[in-house]
Amino acid sequence: MRLLPNVISLFRILLVPVFIIAYFADERDIKTLAVLVYAVACASDFLDGYFARRLQAISTLGKFLDPLGDKLMTVSVMACITIDGLIPLWAVLVAGCKEILMAIGGFIIYRRTGAQVLPSNILGKTSTVIFFLICAALMLFRGIPGAWATALISFAIVMMFVALASYFKTYVSVMKIPEKAGKS
Repeated sequence: MRLLPNVISLFRILLVPVFIIAYFADERDIKTLAVLVYAVACASDFLDGYFARRLQAISTLGKFLDPLGDKLMTVSVMACITIDGLIPLWAVLVAGCKEILMAIGGFIIYRRTGAQVLPSNILGKTSTVIFFLICAALMLFRGIPGAWATALISFAIVMMFVALASYFKTYVSVMKIPEKAGKS
């Protein structure tokens, strides 16, 4: 049972190519199967964290797999809807920069403390849900005018950066810890 969170995270990573194939294989205008795969991936994101805490099965591998799965799925979804012309290219570039900043920050904290990973907070969870809902709506309701689609994805990106900013205070406090202090 202690491996369950890692298995769920690995499953989410394996869903990334399934999402991409489903997205581009669906001949119809409505990308129902791709949205269903994306919904399962999002649910798995919440489940792996829940089980890791509940089973006290937080592991170094899980600390790597969970954010990797999140970032791969986020970038894949944004790339697909950008390639499909649903959102402008700048949106995926800005969101990609945010993901890179989060990855760099996480790596710095890991190197500095030896193992600490910033826990998700309510703003992070909220921005994830908003991002999912907006991307799912853009995939399912293809008639959304371009200006509205751009406004919606812009709102999702702003929420992503609000969540990023909310982690900054924690990041600063962790950076005050002497280097490698968190290692056993």
